[in-house]
Amino acid sequence: MRLKKVWKRVFLSAIILASVPLLLLLLSSLVPEPPANEMKHAREALSRAVFANASTYSKKQYDEARSLYDSAMSAWRKQNDRFIFFRNYDEVVRLAELSEKKSEEASKRSTAHTFTLKTKLSIKIDSLNKVADRINRIFRTYPLSAGFWERVSKGKMLLKESEIAYRKEEYFHSNVKITDAEYLLNTSYENAAENLKEYFESFTTWQKWVDKTIRESRQNHSYAIVIDKFARKCMVYSGGSLKHEYDIELGKNWVGHKKINGDSATPEGLYRITKKLGPNRTKYHKALLIDYPNAADREEFKKGLANGELPNTAKIGGLIEIHGSGGRGIDWTEGCVALSNHDMDAVYRIASVGTPVTIVGSLIDIQQILK
Repeated sequence: MRLKKVWKRVFLSAIILASVPLLLLLLSSLVPEPPANEMKHAREALSRAVFANASTYSKKQYDEARSLYDSAMSAWRKQNDRFIFFRNYDEVVRLAELSEKKSEEASKRSTAHTFTLKTKLSIKIDSLNKVADRINRIFRTYPLSAGFWERVSKGKMLLKESEIAYRKEEYFHSNVKITDAEYLLNTSYENAAENLKEYFESFTTWQKWVDKTIRESRQNHSYAIVIDKFARKCMVYSGGSLKHEYDIELGKNWVGHKKINGDSATPEGLYRITKKLGPNRTKYHKALLIDYPNAADREEFKKGLANGELPNTAKIGGLIEIHGSGGRGIDWTEGCVALSNHDMDAVYRIASVGTPVTIVGSLIDIQQILK
């Protein structure tokens, strides 16, 4: 009897053990398969369209393909946020297949208008080197995210690898590298340029401030100081004429107007020097205190609190100076304008209490900067 029970337990255990793989197999069959192949095919089709120069010769179809691919990626991410058994990738597959189809159309339309592979690669390498140089020239001191510079760095590395493969006449390998480099560098530049354009929406106001400051200098035969944040320059005017230019460093978060205490932003507006601080009265060699916040700044701060743009605990900043201890090659101040000690000596000599100090984003319009 006991032996019978033992065998019965053994038999039941065997059945359970044998059922586990079947159960796992059943569960796995219920999990929707991610559309990796469809997305891979769509991505490869986009790469072929780029290779065929479709963005130039078949722009409408290429833009549609790119938009469909981005929509497929977005739909894929949404499905991945759902519980694994509730995912449905039908829409992702549909968009990916449409993207692939549009990419193939774009490639076919543009093939008749493109150069040989070697010629195209030469053009692309030259073009992307110019984009990389433009990024360095325009955005080197512009505060963008670490992620932005990581993408740019990776794009430059791929571009260099493409150039090496091109010189070895490994054109297919060169094209693979240049396609990824093109996406990274061009999208990085476009995103940064859009950010800069938003900042330069205040350019007309900046122009009016500077014109007023120079006009006052001319009429009063007096000195005036203009700070161009984007150009990193402190400009000294006398009698309405530019006399000196000095390199500057700014607050770590200098883009835009200073809003609250502790935001490390350098303010923008029409100010005047209220106090001169000699070597024994500042830790930054010498300093010129300006009247930030002025009436306009305080009014803007009040509006920010009232409309909820600023937190209720926010406090308006102050103690903004033009001071020495600069020349570090980075933006490091808490919102002040820093010059080298030698240049600060020169500005300190000409400045007096009441001297206008106008701080603007730029004296040059966005078109000239981005050309």
